[in-house]
Amino acid sequence: MSSNNEIYAIKRVALDKTDQDTMQGFLNEISLLKRLEGHPRIITLIDSELKQGSGGTKGALCLVLELGEIDLAKLLGERQQQGFDMVWVAYYWQQMLQAVQILHDEKIVHSDLKPANFVLVKGQLKLIDFGIANAIANDTTNIQRDHQIGTVNYMSPEAIEIQEGMKRIKVGRPSDVWSLGCILYQMVYGHPPFQALHVYQKMKAIPDESYAIDFPAYVSRPPPKQLYPDHSPPAPPKPRIALRQDVLKTMKSCLTRNPKERMTIPELLEQDWVEMADSHSGIDCAKAPPPRPALSEDETIISPHYMRQLIEYGIRLGQDIENKGMYSSEWLDHDAQRLVRELKKVIESEMQEAQATSSDAFAASGAA
Repeated sequence: MSSNNEIYAIKRVALDKTDQDTMQGFLNEISLLKRLEGHPRIITLIDSELKQGSGGTKGALCLVLELGEIDLAKLLGERQQQGFDMVWVAYYWQQMLQAVQILHDEKIVHSDLKPANFVLVKGQLKLIDFGIANAIANDTTNIQRDHQIGTVNYMSPEAIEIQEGMKRIKVGRPSDVWSLGCILYQMVYGHPPFQALHVYQKMKAIPDESYAIDFPAYVSRPPPKQLYPDHSPPAPPKPRIALRQDVLKTMKSCLTRNPKERMTIPELLEQDWVEMADSHSGIDCAKAPPPRPALSEDETIISPHYMRQLIEYGIRLGQDIENKGMYSSEWLDHDAQRLVRELKKVIESEMQEAQATSSDAFAASGAA
């Protein structure tokens, strides 16, 4: 805590357990953070100090940084329980692109982009951890590396593939784009594209052109609350949302094996869906339904999910032989009106929640 009560994070590295390469990585991180100071999408380095050890110890390296409230990996885990929201995806995807654009403009390749390396600082996404980032020489577009580095789930094919007779690995800006594509895939589908494979299988599949990455046209979201919980009908399948075609195109471009065919960060930022310019949902605009007609007090909208519940309710009434005598015409009319009223309340509540979520996301985007 500073003298003006500002809370910071401290990154402390015990040098006794740190080899020369790792130490060089931390010194590289300090150098890059100083170089990138002032950029709003990059974590701010407040101070650094090399503390001398005592009693024969080598001491420790300390970095004082802005405090992140939560990283994107944890945020994705929490968000997954709430269901798919294209506005939420677009909002944070844009901020990730802006952060990586800063690096690429400075001719820096991060090389280890993953959800845990983005943190929220006062509600804004910032990029952290530059231990293995490296600068591109002025006359090249790639970095030569002796070893494979990065997190396998988000590692690009060129960072894994080593051709026969070659000892060094070339990675460049497109490698970061691939990693971002893996994160976007996770934001949309709930997991990175190669999550189901074991580590060895991932290392084989990622650079393998014949291994097709699955891009489902629909995503699922948790089902709405049951209309008639007392009857406990079987859980319905999760409602599906059709993804916009431009979102699918973006993911496929990022996750193409040929680095030259991937979109650049400026091209990704220019995609309409990133600004949600023509839609507030994940539904493909070309397939969007026409405007709904005005409804009277005794009318409501019914989806297949709720229609199924009503059919099950009717079946149960028909099977209740002992009480068939009570189902007069008047009783049925009264119960029909009751069901419409209850269903209307549920639908209106869901629509209000959806509107509130969209409004909050766009308000936050506007504030940014």
